[in-house]
Amino acid sequence: MLFLCQKCNLYLLPCSSAPFKRHQASTSTILNCHNPHAQDAPDEHHHYPVHRKHNSKSTKFLIHHLSQNNQNQQQLSATEKIELEEHPMMPHQEKVKLLELSLVRKRTPQFPGSIYVQSPSDPDVGSSLPPLKTLFQSSADNGGGGGDGHVDEEEEEKMIMRAVEIRRKVTLEIFKEAMMKQGRFGITYTTNLANRLQGFLDYVMIEAASLKRIPEYSNSSFNLRAKTVIEDSQVVPLIRWLKHNELSYPQISKLILLSRGRIDLIRDRVQWLKSLHVKGEFLGVTLVKGGENILHRSYKELDEIVEYLVSKGVRRVWMGYVISRCPQLLSYSLEEVKTRVAFYVDMGMNENDFGTMVFDFPRALGYLTLEEMNQKVNYLKEFGLENEDVGKLLAFRPHLMGCSIEEQWKPLVKYFYYYGITKDGMRRILTLKPMVFCTELKLNIVPKVKFFQDIGVRDDAIGNMLVKFPTLLTYSLNKKIRPVVIFLMTKAGVTEKDIAKVVALGPELLGCSIVQKLEVNVKYFLSLGIRVRQLGEMIADFPLLLRYNPDVLRPKYVYLRRTMIRPLKDIIEFPRFFSYSLEGRIIPRHKVLVENQLNIKLRYMLASSDVEFKKLVNALVRKRKKFQSGVACDEEEDTQSESVISEDITTTLQT
Repeated sequence: MLFLCQKCNLYLLPCSSAPFKRHQASTSTILNCHNPHAQDAPDEHHHYPVHRKHNSKSTKFLIHHLSQNNQNQQQLSATEKIELEEHPMMPHQEKVKLLELSLVRKRTPQFPGSIYVQSPSDPDVGSSLPPLKTLFQSSADNGGGGGDGHVDEEEEEKMIMRAVEIRRKVTLEIFKEAMMKQGRFGITYTTNLANRLQGFLDYVMIEAASLKRIPEYSNSSFNLRAKTVIEDSQVVPLIRWLKHNELSYPQISKLILLSRGRIDLIRDRVQWLKSLHVKGEFLGVTLVKGGENILHRSYKELDEIVEYLVSKGVRRVWMGYVISRCPQLLSYSLEEVKTRVAFYVDMGMNENDFGTMVFDFPRALGYLTLEEMNQKVNYLKEFGLENEDVGKLLAFRPHLMGCSIEEQWKPLVKYFYYYGITKDGMRRILTLKPMVFCTELKLNIVPKVKFFQDIGVRDDAIGNMLVKFPTLLTYSLNKKIRPVVIFLMTKAGVTEKDIAKVVALGPELLGCSIVQKLEVNVKYFLSLGIRVRQLGEMIADFPLLLRYNPDVLRPKYVYLRRTMIRPLKDIIEFPRFFSYSLEGRIIPRHKVLVENQLNIKLRYMLASSDVEFKKLVNALVRKRKKFQSGVACDEEEDTQSESVISEDITTTLQT
């Protein structure tokens, strides 16, 4: 049995020198190994025999072990006295070799004739490797001059930096080992993640070095201390948890670096975002884009921002969507958020408009600076819009705040001016379809205008067409506009000569569905006995003919054929007949003609206003009476009648 003392080492030795038998017990005496003969001295500090029971085997093994340790201690003390003399200044390559052998953690292969042990974990590394402190001897210790001392300091600095690099590599290997053994990660994922965590690995290396000051770790190796830091930080379970929440390894690495060693903040903030219904696929984006402010701000500050937005019309169930699309909101102070909210409220938005605006486009509130927001609102006012009009416009289409003035709006305005669109026309486009100002000019608008030019539409007609139906610019050219044009030319009978006229006069036709609208209407007109060529002429005369529902067309056609007793030719000559109201215009005017025994073409019956129609009926009645009385008409009456009635359309109805 071994007893340790501050001043001397005490060992147990047998009291009797007589040979021991098997299983025979004996007493032992505690002796001072530094002065074995002190047993006979009558000093009170000396130890006297203490009866202990040992067998022969245990006593023999103890004596052999203690004697060998005593010899090793004497050799070690002698070595420490002369280590500086035995190891003079070594060459640079020898120093680098010694650093690598002293700091690496993996055992390297041995080969016959090796001078040094290849791994510090080998049992005889202490005797084969030169002492590490001999690498950093200053010029003063060697008695060198000033110039040599400066060179030595530079060399020592290089050696220290080399040692730090080796420690980094060792820390990287320890981290990879912990990832693969504790976290069960693959080698590829581990390598990709570890290569992005240089800052965190430096933190581990520094913390592991600081553990050397703690008595518990004063004699432990760097590898053990680095493993302890990694395990205490719980970074490997956190990485597994974040990966389970659909965070990619670039996002995980950035979060770990932003935490600045406080890994527990990441898990806490993720739980807080989940309480706001932020989905797992957006957790990483929200934390990364939110920056350090989200991780290092208190829950009280974050909750104040959320509660304020809820009080201004943003529903609580929307907060997860809003924050995931614009994490910058959580990085602002409460006063900054209030200023941004007041910017929109001052334009006349109520809580409902503001809440829906933030939900539709959260970046309108938190992505831009206040200066950029003011610039865009002022530019929209240049089209003749008032402050309240801009507020309504942004409430309806908040995506306008995400557009660039220099890159999108100014080139688009210049392009519209080229095609004759005035400021009033642009204001109409902006109010009816503000999404036009959010589309890419070169990718979406220019190809469509070029297509209209190719089919024969004039430039001035293109401008009028866009002002009349600005939604046209939001349609897909290849999926919507071009197929409709092809259908009109192949199935509806529109000739190549008339297609430009049809598109220019009825751009709304390009927004109709081919299957649900155009094909149904074409089949209906063909079922009436109208030929395809005649239908094409009708569409060229009245392009919106194909936009009406057959349920609306059918009663008008039945009234025309059965009540008015008109031929099909009248519809072919005047297809606009279907655009007038049956109850509001067609039936009342037909009754007037029947009461006055008149029969005129549909064009003159329906196309005029009520006042003009009354004058026309009175003129026709007077002319008929004069004709019946044999009195010639005045020249003025003849001129007026001929201006509104063709030669063969006026006849007298016989009762």
